[in-house]
Amino acid sequence: MPPPGPGAAAAPIQLGVPPPYLRTHGAKMARRHMYDWIVLLLLAAIEVVLNLITPFHRFVAEFMMDDLRYPMKPNTIPVWAVPIYAVILPMLIFAAIYVKKKNAYDLHHAILGLLFSVLITGVLTDAIKDGVGRPRPNFYYRCFPDGVPNYKAVTRQVICHGDAKVIKEGHKSFPSGHTSWSFAGLGFLSWYLAGKIRVFDRGGHIAKLCIVILPLLFAAMVGVSRVADYWHHWQDVFAGGILGLVVASFCYLQFFPHPASKHGLWPHAFRHHNPNPETENQGTTDTHQSVPPHDLSMVQYVASMEMRTNGRALDNMEAGSGRAW
Repeated sequence: MPPPGPGAAAAPIQLGVPPPYLRTHGAKMARRHMYDWIVLLLLAAIEVVLNLITPFHRFVAEFMMDDLRYPMKPNTIPVWAVPIYAVILPMLIFAAIYVKKKNAYDLHHAILGLLFSVLITGVLTDAIKDGVGRPRPNFYYRCFPDGVPNYKAVTRQVICHGDAKVIKEGHKSFPSGHTSWSFAGLGFLSWYLAGKIRVFDRGGHIAKLCIVILPLLFAAMVGVSRVADYWHHWQDVFAGGILGLVVASFCYLQFFPHPASKHGLWPHAFRHHNPNPETENQGTTDTHQSVPPHDLSMVQYVASMEMRTNGRALDNMEAGSGRAW
């Protein structure tokens, strides 16, 4: 049987596992993680309630005001900016990776892990804030905006006459919410980038490590700004940074392997979709390969020759000739 001519048109032969696109796998992943998304909504509702609760008003005496006389300053990093750089910016990076690699598992689990990281951190931070009620460094001018102090006669406890909302916010110093949210979101991003650019591949590329450190450096500078603005004591910032980074680490490792692992490129769930470890590190685009049309003729020719050879061998064996040809 002669091989087909080189001009013969044929569809490519598809090999491997097709990439998990959002349009084919998005709905399935959302249903599979439905309870996770419901828990996220509950965490968001708890976060709202915790911000409405009046925090514990710790006893503040006259002599304690010596450490709380820092001036009132505006936030260097406004509150509305925190979700932008800690949540939206990482999501844009996740989306850019998806556009490049077409891995819906990676996009879904990165977003889910990030949201869990910031919301769990937010709930823990605000719960501790309400329970501790530590005064901020600028509490004096929150309590006495006109600079005229007033204390109880016997205990010398402060009698505040400032705005109730400002005083309420003045009892939320520990831990720093800006810092914990920053490390929760940007810490998760650092973990994610470490896995994607193979920081721990033992190649000795310090430039990769610098890329991973950048989000953490930005989060640290946010914490520094909180002390410089006299909204937090240094202990508040330190505790907030540790809290956010620990939660981010747990949330990342819940969905992704450790970046030093040979399977650290994609989430755990992608291993169930593509069990071939040789192709996963090359991106999902390598798992959906095809044989070019001009090579298809030779493939078909070789396959037909093998079938004819096997058929002759079976016929000879049945005839008792003992020969394969």
